[in-house]
Amino acid sequence: MRLKFVTGLFVLITLLVAGCSAQKGSGDEIISKDIEMNVATEPITINPDIPESKIYSEGPHGEEAVSAHTLELTVEETKEISEGDYTAAIAMHYAGNDWSRAQIHGLKQTFAKMGVEVIAVTDGQFSVEKQASDIETLLARDLDVLISVPVDPVSTASAYRKAEEAGVELVFMDNVPKGFSPGEDYVSVVSADNYGNGVIAAHSMAKELDEKGEIGVIYHDADYFVTEQRVKAFEKTINEEYPDIKIVEREGIGEPEDGERVANAMLTRNADLDGLFVVWDVPAEGALAAARSAALEDLVITTIDLGSGVALDMARNQNIKGIGAQLPYDQGVAEAILAGYALLDKEAPPYVAVPPLEVTRNNLLESWELVYNEKVPPEIQGEMEKK
Repeated sequence: MRLKFVTGLFVLITLLVAGCSAQKGSGDEIISKDIEMNVATEPITINPDIPESKIYSEGPHGEEAVSAHTLELTVEETKEISEGDYTAAIAMHYAGNDWSRAQIHGLKQTFAKMGVEVIAVTDGQFSVEKQASDIETLLARDLDVLISVPVDPVSTASAYRKAEEAGVELVFMDNVPKGFSPGEDYVSVVSADNYGNGVIAAHSMAKELDEKGEIGVIYHDADYFVTEQRVKAFEKTINEEYPDIKIVEREGIGEPEDGERVANAMLTRNADLDGLFVVWDVPAEGALAAARSAALEDLVITTIDLGSGVALDMARNQNIKGIGAQLPYDQGVAEAILAGYALLDKEAPPYVAVPPLEVTRNNLLESWELVYNEKVPPEIQGEMEKK
């Protein structure tokens, strides 16, 4: 393991609350005191009930995916880590959605089983400047491990380089900074099978449209590896397998809040659209609002990520008909395990993927519990019982 050392003191900034029941410390930084340390007495793995399936995605450098099911910390390894008095922090690109909250929860719970203290969680608010400042502040805390998802792989690279040069073990979610190499600059990157989820969303769309119709695609207009894979997979599957479905509208979003505006523009230009694919659930909620404003009850929408808003719409049997779901809680578990590999000097695969999950109304309730490792919210449960 690389030796850690303090890189210097930095001006403290406000760190916004993220995660489950986190408590505030001085300067509103997030101190993880909500989960009690309880070192594991059995091997640590992701949930064995997650279905095994073929993984389509490749890593940021074209690496072949290794299934997260292969990761494990033995009881002996966990005990060794727990004796090291290690600390970790989590620097999110954005902490205000169900996906982020679930990842944070999985990370915190797994680190608690390893005896690793999570000293802070930060919310980058989709701002390069905010995330870079967050990372500099965290480096003043004498970290051993940083788990993070870059807001932008190019613009944040210098901030992560400071962490790497300080001897901090880096594990990334979904994307890696420009110029970083696995095994040298960072431990590993963990992702859902985003390509596989795009394939699922395409097949769900085709099934709902009886394999014919005109559709639009709302993509992420950014240099972002995982969202690019989703859209590529969706469009390739539609174009190659469903010749009677035509993609007639395409428009990008820069921010999650752009979903409603972009969907409104699409539906204004083409009110006869039969379906919309939206790159993830938050902008999909905006597309739902646009569909309701236009009274398009039959517009089929498919997306990625089982957020509470799209799950509620699906439970009501409205526009959301198919979801390719990530498993963010277990992605967090996998990231913590890989951090443990680094602390043990154990070789880690450069790219790890959690298998995709197809969600329809028929399996919505069990899918929620699998995705979030928690009970279905009463509102969703109640809507399912109405119909």
